[in-house]
Amino acid sequence: MISSKFPAWLEVLLKEKFFNACLDHEDVKKNEKNILCIDCCLSICPHCLSSHTSHRLLQIRRYVYRDVLRVEDGSKLMDCSLIQPYITNSSKVVFINERPQSRQFRGSGNICITCDRSLQSPYIFCSLSCKISDVIMRQRGLSGFLRVCNVLDLTDEVTTTTPSSTLEPTGSTRTSSESGGNAAGGGGDMFWCQALACTATTEIVRKKRSSLSTTCGRVTEAVSTTNTEAPANFFNRRKNTPPQRAPLY
Repeated sequence: MISSKFPAWLEVLLKEKFFNACLDHEDVKKNEKNILCIDCCLSICPHCLSSHTSHRLLQIRRYVYRDVLRVEDGSKLMDCSLIQPYITNSSKVVFINERPQSRQFRGSGNICITCDRSLQSPYIFCSLSCKISDVIMRQRGLSGFLRVCNVLDLTDEVTTTTPSSTLEPTGSTRTSSESGGNAAGGGGDMFWCQALACTATTEIVRKKRSSLSTTCGRVTEAVSTTNTEAPANFFNRRKNTPPQRAPLY
């Protein structure tokens, strides 16, 4: 499928094994090579961006352990129509290469015209490589497939941080002016509520302990008043009675 008419960056896109560790930043965290520099035809990691600030950059992503790219990003470089997309992180993505399948599709419905994988309507390609193979076979080139793109920046930061979230109480009836004007009072009310809750909890535990002590006292008193001594004639009867032995057979 690869020929002299292939742009070098597209060949790297289809053949490169992304998300391997960057050899230039082996001792740094998050050093997976998940960016393709279109101008250098090279896969780089986020720590290499300082040397490619003015270059066209295409971010590679992962979906079900396979390399994918966003339809929005890929459409700036090539025609991604009729390739079945998938949704991940609220973005449409397409697979870069064909995925292995255990058995051929048997039944009615759309299939990939290159590898016969089952697809949804109206898509006829399962991956970018399958469409490229079909375009080359029908058109003997990629002139109608590739698009001119002079600027291609990363759509979002490669290394993102999760913002801290604040949980708001549900069913709050206080207005914004009241919460803003009575900030100190709100803090005092909160402290008073916590103290009241602690007091109520302590009182409940104290009542449970006193109830348990009363119950234990009653049980002890009932046991102590019970006559546990055996009758005197019981021991005398045992003493004067000859022992009984089992008969011999």
